[in-house]
Amino acid sequence: MQKPSVPKGTRDFSPEAMVRRKFIFETIEDVFQLFGYLPLETPAMENLSSLLGKYGEEGDKLLFKVLNSGNYLSDIPVRQINPENAGKLALRICEKGLRYDLTVPFARYVVQHRNDLTFPFKRYQIQPVWRADKPQKGRYREFYQCDVDIIGSNSLLNEAELIQVIDDVFTRLGMNVLIKINNRKVLSGIAEIMGLSGMFNTLTVILDKLDRIGIEGVMSELLSTGIKADAVEKLKPILKLKGSNSQKIDKLEKILYGSGTGQQGLKEVDTLFRILGNISCRSEILWDIPLARGLDYYTGTIIEVIALDDRIGSVCGGGRYDDLAGIFGMPDISGVGVSFGAERIFDVMSKLNLFPEGAVTGTKVLFVNLGAKEQNHILPLLSKIRGAGIRAEIYPDHAKLKKQMAFAHAKKIPFVALVGEDEISAGLITLRNMQTGEQKKVNLDELIGQFM
Repeated sequence: MQKPSVPKGTRDFSPEAMVRRKFIFETIEDVFQLFGYLPLETPAMENLSSLLGKYGEEGDKLLFKVLNSGNYLSDIPVRQINPENAGKLALRICEKGLRYDLTVPFARYVVQHRNDLTFPFKRYQIQPVWRADKPQKGRYREFYQCDVDIIGSNSLLNEAELIQVIDDVFTRLGMNVLIKINNRKVLSGIAEIMGLSGMFNTLTVILDKLDRIGIEGVMSELLSTGIKADAVEKLKPILKLKGSNSQKIDKLEKILYGSGTGQQGLKEVDTLFRILGNISCRSEILWDIPLARGLDYYTGTIIEVIALDDRIGSVCGGGRYDDLAGIFGMPDISGVGVSFGAERIFDVMSKLNLFPEGAVTGTKVLFVNLGAKEQNHILPLLSKIRGAGIRAEIYPDHAKLKKQMAFAHAKKIPFVALVGEDEISAGLITLRNMQTGEQKKVNLDELIGQFM
């Protein structure tokens, strides 16, 4: 018999893990709501026509396609069923696919319900997505995204607000992060003054490696693609820029003098940092000029968040998209959003032991079951304790005390309550601290007060 398992790139989550994940989701959701965002859900499946072409050629390859119902090969000539025709065949036998992210379904929703929405429209979405990617540390084929977007406004106040959201979330979670910011228009301006507008993607992919391979490594890779040395030399002073953000902007304004797009990007960066100057953020915010991500649809601000205490990579990212809804026939509506990577956040917090005690344990107090008489006395007490919002349970069987205590220890229940004949007569409960071993007799009100 084959050993049961889960598909590669997916995971089971134990009750203990789920309590922790719930803590992450509720923390993020609480911050989203604090800033006025409302929840939205979309189906796990989208029509392939909605998904294809939205993530670039590589992204299309990572879409999980869903076979049509019934005899999906009935209209396919036998001669066309061969490995060489696999790509085209898949599109004929699959009309739907699992969502790759939450942004494209959000854009589809906005266009489909445009007459029912009030703009600017603020929403958040916490749901799983699927990608046929190669599983590795921090990367899975099924994972949750926690997205927050505002669409229908060009104001850079929205970017600043999302940076506040990011800072608030990671402060509450106890994670030290670096918030990196850039602007697509600045990158376009750099490509323009280098004479490489037609090689924008090649340039940005190599630029994004700066932290790993250094300036000389970037120069070498650019030259290896056939870019001329004089063009590459124009990049060197940009990569060596130092000083404050305002000093960098002053220097870049001169370097990008001939690029209107680049100048507009610098103006947006300057405006954003001026707004952020009026906001108190605990996380460091860095202007990272080589930063490039999501360039298939980001048109302005780019945001990436890195965990400082674990080399897992990005734990949150996003940016400004000026025409994402245009892919569904609703042009000229700008939006900006960020997505929190719940799986990576969970992995980092687990590794660094950042979960508070309340996010690790479920039940706060377990009542020992000593018999039918004691059980009947305990049940109304349990109702009152639960009515006070305290998570409590009774062991279901009349088992040996040692077994019940072992159960409480295994479930990391911090307190055990014992009610025997003496306690019943006195109207008291013996409360045992499982960590210290300390015991004390309390009445019901005192027990409830212990957890309030």
